[in-house]
Amino acid sequence: MHMADSTSTPLLSESHSADSEPPLIPKHLPVPSLDETLERYIGDFGWAQLFQAFLVSFAWVFDAQQTFISVFTDAELSRHCTELCASVSAVCRLPKGSWSWDRAAETSIVSEWNLARADYFIKSLPASSFFIESMVGGLLLATLADSSLGRKNMLLLSCLLMSAAGILTIFSPNHWIYSGLRFVSGFGRATLGTCALVLTTELVGKRCRGQVGVIGFFLFTLGFLTLPVIAYLNRDSSWRYIYLWTSVPALLYSFLVIFFVWESPRWLMVRGRKEEAVATLKSIGDVKINSSFSDLMVFEEKEEISTNLNMFSAISILLEKRWAMQRLSAVWEWSTMACR
Repeated sequence: MHMADSTSTPLLSESHSADSEPPLIPKHLPVPSLDETLERYIGDFGWAQLFQAFLVSFAWVFDAQQTFISVFTDAELSRHCTELCASVSAVCRLPKGSWSWDRAAETSIVSEWNLARADYFIKSLPASSFFIESMVGGLLLATLADSSLGRKNMLLLSCLLMSAAGILTIFSPNHWIYSGLRFVSGFGRATLGTCALVLTTELVGKRCRGQVGVIGFFLFTLGFLTLPVIAYLNRDSSWRYIYLWTSVPALLYSFLVIFFVWESPRWLMVRGRKEEAVATLKSIGDVKINSSFSDLMVFEEKEEISTNLNMFSAISILLEKRWAMQRLSAVWEWSTMACR
């Protein structure tokens, strides 16, 4: 009995010490985020992602052209006196037959539709319509890329609206129809740059998103620089040709988006479209993915998109969040001061 007691004492002490110390069990590994899980399959950057980055970002070229096209199509041409007059700058106050444009009248909407004597509001109405509707379209369409349409379809819709409005602008019979079509074009391009940027960055790893995001800004500059070249080549032709050579390529680009651009796998996973997400990952990465994609479901996503998003969600957020309105007011004040 004594030996049994002596042998049982260490066992009791070991049990007590075991209770006082944590068990030797591997700690629970942190659940990877959705971005980390997707990056495990597609990697940081590859040739397929480079092709997608340039293809998606090329939408910025057409965005820049439609944004600044009114600089050339709505320009007020120089003119000269056909009769004796005191000042060339005052020719618009003279009778109509006493002065003439230096170039053909159809090279600008101001000369073609006799807007030289019109109020400044009438002359600037097309450009104002474009930029005002860009702001309105941004507020109304901002959440569609997150909720129902997705990044690819929103990019496609923006390109189609912008290019279709540009092509219809070619057949504008008067200044009012022209302004209305510029209104539609501004609404269409409102989310084009944002969708292109988000879709481009979500197709690569987090480490390369900054570098890939810059591609869009380079291509925007390319569109800005090619527009004067197009205008110069058509300097003696109708202003309608400038819309032709900028809108038709944008329409053709829309078909490239349909067949060659991938949807964001991150958006597909968050929206529950797992089969499409797996198909996209197989196209981007070289790693073989099990068709059951059970391992893709092990992630902890803290920023899931609410199913209650709609076209007016951005406006409601703007009104509910005080900081959002303050930032918008600051940007507006800065932009107005910069234009003075």
